[in-house]
Amino acid sequence: MKTLMMSATLAALSVAVVPAFAQAQDTGVYGTLGYAGSRADGADTGAIQGRLGTKLTPHFGVEGELSGGVKDDNIDTNGVRSSIEQTHSAAAYAVGFLPVTPNIDLLARVGYGNTQFKQTLGGVESKFDADSVNYGVGAQYKVDDKNGVRVDYTRQQFRDNDAADANVVSVGYARKF
Repeated sequence: MKTLMMSATLAALSVAVVPAFAQAQDTGVYGTLGYAGSRADGADTGAIQGRLGTKLTPHFGVEGELSGGVKDDNIDTNGVRSSIEQTHSAAAYAVGFLPVTPNIDLLARVGYGNTQFKQTLGGVESKFDADSVNYGVGAQYKVDDKNGVRVDYTRQQFRDNDAADANVVSVGYARKF
């Protein structure tokens, strides 16, 4: 239910905010598509990650992020082996941009997200989701006016006690529309 609400919020944001600011000068709608590797409590998982955002000013923007798990990991807890996978995640962020050169931007972001996990223990599969406060830093290199590469680090601090906080490193193709 939380994931559905987050997805609806992101969809509403993109429909309402993105077109309104797409015509403003020195701002722009952008998207990224890449891979995100996550490490939490000894488990390394991976996901395909997509983002859609807009710069509201040259130094501030908002973005939505969706990802779907593609890599699970086996973990041992007290001699019992289990498998853990991130099935999907959704988040919304406020983003600050700092142009360093005409082709390089540093960025910082803070937001809120929801992630669903699937764990298999002794042949029994269970799913659970967790809300998180997310924050991180990154950089983007623009190859030309439209295309670039973005790398970033995000810390997910889960509010639910059952989920371990995660360190997420992502790399992706960036496109300005």
